[in-house]
Amino acid sequence: MSLLVVGLSHRSAPVSVLERAALSADAQIKLLQDTVAAEPVAEAAVLATCNRIELYADVDKFHAGVAELSTLLAQHSGVGLEELTPYLYVHYEDRAVHHFFSVACGLDSMVVGEGQILGQIKDALATAQELHTAGRLLNDLFQQALRVGKRAHSETGIDRAGQSLVTFGLEQLSSGAPADAWLKGKRALVIGAGSMSSLAAATLARAGVAELVVANRTFDRAERLATLLAEQYGQRPAEPDDVDVLARAVPMESVPDELTRADVVVSCTGATGLVLTADLVAEAVEGRTGAPAVERAAGSDSDSDSDSVRSGLPPTSVGSEDGCPLDLSAVQGSAVQGASGFSVMGEAAVAGMDAATLEQHAAWVDNGTVDRREGRRTPEIDTDAVAALAAAAATLGRVPERRRPEPVAEVPRPLPVLSLLDLAMPRDIDAAVHRLLGVRLVDIESLAEASADAPMAADVDQVRRIVSDEVAAFDAAQRAAHITPTVVALRAMAADVVASEIARLDGRLPGLDDKQRGEITQTVRRVVDKLLHAPTVRVKQLAAEPGGAGYADALRTLFDLDAETVAAVSRADDDSRDHNSAALGGLDFGRENFDSNNFESAENRGRA
Repeated sequence: MSLLVVGLSHRSAPVSVLERAALSADAQIKLLQDTVAAEPVAEAAVLATCNRIELYADVDKFHAGVAELSTLLAQHSGVGLEELTPYLYVHYEDRAVHHFFSVACGLDSMVVGEGQILGQIKDALATAQELHTAGRLLNDLFQQALRVGKRAHSETGIDRAGQSLVTFGLEQLSSGAPADAWLKGKRALVIGAGSMSSLAAATLARAGVAELVVANRTFDRAERLATLLAEQYGQRPAEPDDVDVLARAVPMESVPDELTRADVVVSCTGATGLVLTADLVAEAVEGRTGAPAVERAAGSDSDSDSDSVRSGLPPTSVGSEDGCPLDLSAVQGSAVQGASGFSVMGEAAVAGMDAATLEQHAAWVDNGTVDRREGRRTPEIDTDAVAALAAAAATLGRVPERRRPEPVAEVPRPLPVLSLLDLAMPRDIDAAVHRLLGVRLVDIESLAEASADAPMAADVDQVRRIVSDEVAAFDAAQRAAHITPTVVALRAMAADVVASEIARLDGRLPGLDDKQRGEITQTVRRVVDKLLHAPTVRVKQLAAEPGGAGYADALRTLFDLDAETVAAVSRADDDSRDHNSAALGGLDFGRENFDSNNFESAENRGRA
């Protein structure tokens, strides 16, 4: 086995690089065709999602394979090799299998435990089978990865650790509130009709949106999706838990008009440029927030704005102290007015006094004046502190001022009237829309940041153990499968020997009747089967262990098997696998039984 994986994901590369390296459907097909045409590659498959691009291949040389796959990824992604290389990761043989099974279980996803990756793996396998770029190794690998992923979700609570990227994104838009409750009754617009957009549309419909509009460049696809949603989720009897969503399709040209009515927009297309620009979104929300759509830059508040903010602050209460030497009206206009409940005997009250006035104030304080405000008592005066202030005033001529900064009133931001979820790679929505008032944007980059802090469920450890067990089982099966053509060729050679000897016996004993000839033939075959049974079963067991690959060579050498005969068995086995996979649509989830396919039971025939 020489499985090699070269790729990049949200864990190794920033979103900006992933966005530029994203592969269209046509680019993926061309990449597969060029990969299998490369010298060190026998078979290949591409797994391309919104947060990963991985190229799987069966190679005969490690270093040449890494160089070839890296170069092909750079060529078809349009990102230079020198720029792309620092973000690439490489897994080989057992590590490659372990990585892929972890991906299938959702352990390597942006949202840990999400199950959407299984559908993407299934699509990747179907594409490779359709193009005939997946052989025995990748067919076995992808089909077992699907089984491993299903096992992880059925045997553990990994689903509790995460959800689909769509659900996670909608929860981010709802600011932590339950997505279903937040979406109930809203008008939703879905741009795109692919697998991710279809998942988003179904999620919105299940949540009970009041209206669901699907827009796509190919109107027929949008119409089919809308019809399916209307049939599945709309026009149901009026029961408490039922939803009654009105789903309809529109062409892409209608998106600007639909945007003015929508509350929630989910976009995931294969477009290479922006689908929603900042100007288009600004026009859609203009007038819906009661304020201009474009957010003002910091520091642009006018004097009138400042005055209105200041007038809204709580009034200063200085009391009415008889005999106080302070000019109370002047104090009210000073910088200390922002301190609610300020006392005329505090340090702030005497800030800026000249020495003579300070002495008068100190004398007035010594008379024990009480703060007459209800519920307040004048604090005990620290005469030492007053003396220190007087000394400072005598030296400087005035008491040093210690002004509090004026409170900065934050201009309230309107609640979002339009929530945007961008799941496309490269992005569909201009990132600049997050500066628009009344607009909230969640995209792949913000989802990556949010998921980094998401808690992982305890079931993750159990899934990791499942992955480790399945990797060991896969490796053992592959090693056993490696020796299978040799064992089959050995049995074929033994059958030829038996047939030749029976023919010679017929020539020497022509008088044998059919019953006698049959008994002799059966006896010879039984002897050969019993002689071969133990070594072939044992060699299969040994080959399944680490380092067992050499047993096939030993068997060929001991029995002088023709290498071309063994290769012919391998090709026939691959053709049979391709035929079975095509018949099943690439969805063979049953565990393959190598014994029943490739080995005869000598014991059973011996008892016959």
